[in-house]
Amino acid sequence: MAQTAQNPFQQQRIIIPNKQGEQLVGILHETGSAEIVILCHGFTCTKDHLILVNLAAALENAGLSSFRFDFTGNGESEGSFQFAHYRREIDDIHSVAQYFRGANRLVSAVVGISKGGDVVLLYASTYHDINTVVNLAGRYHLKAGIEDILGKDFMEKIKKDGFIDVKDPGAFDYRVTEESVMDHLNTNMHEACIQISKQCRVLTVHGSADPIVPIGDAFEFAKIIPNHKLHVIEDADHCYTHQQAELTSAVVSFVKEAIQQDKAAAI
Repeated sequence: MAQTAQNPFQQQRIIIPNKQGEQLVGILHETGSAEIVILCHGFTCTKDHLILVNLAAALENAGLSSFRFDFTGNGESEGSFQFAHYRREIDDIHSVAQYFRGANRLVSAVVGISKGGDVVLLYASTYHDINTVVNLAGRYHLKAGIEDILGKDFMEKIKKDGFIDVKDPGAFDYRVTEESVMDHLNTNMHEACIQISKQCRVLTVHGSADPIVPIGDAFEFAKIIPNHKLHVIEDADHCYTHQQAELTSAVVSFVKEAIQQDKAAAI
């Protein structure tokens, strides 16, 4: 996209191959900064989620480039959509990070919302190569809330048929396999978070009125992550519907401060 007087920054559609050779599609918000921030969407969402678009704009205004992309099987990216499969999304982030490092960019931070918040924390516990992580409304107790999606007797049904078909009027219909359910149930956020390096700065932002992921989950993250800051947004729901300005301000301030600390340490 060409620069204009109204928008002095460039947006560019970029395709990056993942570990399996499938194409991940994303939008680079280019400001010319050496640093770049990776933005990750949540469950059944895409790179065009309002929060990610607003964060990209706020980062632009702060002079920072960012890249928002679709995980495998979501949005424009190739591959089949899968419930859970955290490992695959962790590897998607790694593929994106490696791509930008190959272009001589410094991947300064990774930000994820909802399920994406869990994925970026899992990333930090697996790859210790990004020292600033932002978790927006991630879930600590992954077993909680699954009945809301799959129904009360989901294990009986999935043992019988091998899968459950979910009709989601807010997104799209999808099939949940026994393998993906077990991947979800066996993903332990506590065990993962204690593996996050003390050098990794983590910000958790959570709404006090979140009806999907309780605010208590944010306090659990605060207890166990070694280098953690908690920002509670009063009266905010899961998508920070009426508090976008406070959300973007908290995230951008945290990322900018972390970048300045890294620069000072490198001198």
